Amino acid sequence: MVLISPSMLSCDFSRLGEETKNISLCGADMIHLDVMDGVFVPNITFGAPVIGAIRKYSDKIFDVHLMIKDPYKYIDDFKKAGADLITFHLESDSDAIETVEKIRSLSIKPSVSIKPSTPAEAVFPLLDKVDMVLVMTVEPGFGGQKFMADMLPKIKKIKDEIDRRNLDVMIQADGGIGEDNIKALYDAGVRCFAVGSGVFGANDRAKAIAMLKKSVE
Repeated sequence: MVLISPSMLSCDFSRLGEETKNISLCGADMIHLDVMDGVFVPNITFGAPVIGAIRKYSDKIFDVHLMIKDPYKYIDDFKKAGADLITFHLESDSDAIETVEKIRSLSIKPSVSIKPSTPAEAVFPLLDKVDMVLVMTVEPGFGGQKFMADMLPKIKKIKDEIDRRNLDVMIQADGGIGEDNIKALYDAGVRCFAVGSGVFGANDRAKAIAMLKKSVE
């Protein structure tokens, strides 16, 4: 199984609704929505009202990635906006267990993310509580960065722990992903890929998604 979740951070923001509809028709499995507050990361994108506004343009899973200081406070807002899966950062100020429980209580799938500097072992206590772990393969905050290959051993370590405990937890990677590195990520244990410019920057987005999937074969 390979899931491609195109990151709307790389789309044309002036046509956000149309872009959401277009990418949904191009073979996207999920829609990756990066929420940044300018505090937790040095950039600001959009929040729950914008996500709620584009929800009607797609029936795909809304994969909401909260790069914000205190995600717990805003879970209800993103539920109302139409989030199907919410990823929060382990490095945020919110209590991780409470945040996971809050997300699940609203019938949303919980996911936890770690920055490049955070060790794999940091997420081990949460593995039996979440549906997904997102490993950042760039520093969070901006699109278009170069893939950090030294994250591969971290991903493998998390995958080995998931397998050792026989858990049903998916691993997602986000940052600098393309045809040249997706196979290495897949071999390390990633099954869901958040891809920005690699899809939105392509002349044929449907072909780009198809080629990414083909690259892991």
